[in-house]
Amino acid sequence: MDEVPGGGCKDVPNHVAIIMDGNGRWAQKRHLPAAAGHRAGAKKVREISEACVEHDIKNLTLFAFSTENWQRPDKEVGGLMDLMRYVMKTDIEDLRKKGVRLSIVGERAAFDTDIVDLMEKCEESTAHNEKLNLNVAVNFGGRWDIVQAVRKIMTKYDQGSLAFQEISEELIGEHLSLAELGDPDLLIRTGGDARISNFLLWQIAYTELYFTDDFWPDFGAAQLAEAVNEFAIRSRRFGRRV
Repeated sequence: MDEVPGGGCKDVPNHVAIIMDGNGRWAQKRHLPAAAGHRAGAKKVREISEACVEHDIKNLTLFAFSTENWQRPDKEVGGLMDLMRYVMKTDIEDLRKKGVRLSIVGERAAFDTDIVDLMEKCEESTAHNEKLNLNVAVNFGGRWDIVQAVRKIMTKYDQGSLAFQEISEELIGEHLSLAELGDPDLLIRTGGDARISNFLLWQIAYTELYFTDDFWPDFGAAQLAEAVNEFAIRSRRFGRRV
């Protein structure tokens, strides 16, 4: 495979983002409560993370809980919060041993203090790992991300450390979540729906989109390999004529 600047191969995406959809429908199909689908989906995070390491994918961003998900029934939201606690307590040591660096992206103010504390501990314990950057987006939305970037920029402008003429696409991009990782090369959405659902709106301007009917609990290493193989045969022109 051909080499690309910065290392790696052009046939392998450097940054994969996944909208993990279909947990509820997976459970419904099996006459199970939604919580069972969410538990089954949570188990897939480790498998997909390990598969990314095998493919030499350096960055994986998972859309776990959107700003809109708070509108779901209280019982389901409560179950998701408990599941978040459980996963951070039980899976983090395994991820740490496998060289995965965990980052939580999104607005944390809405979460209970104990969840925020767990987020910080997980990030601290994996901070020096380098095999895979695993970014989990919770209470995250693409519009929120753009707004918080603009607020940071306007604060610098108000403080006099930034001139109006310096505001550019590059500057906005530098203040978005995950700016240090680069934009996703491949966005996968499971569950059969072909929409972005307010995910990384700015960052996916030239991202390759891959939609699959597989529900997230059914999406494993083999399905990831299919998406990566599809990515490898696409021609990425970024608006240029090749």
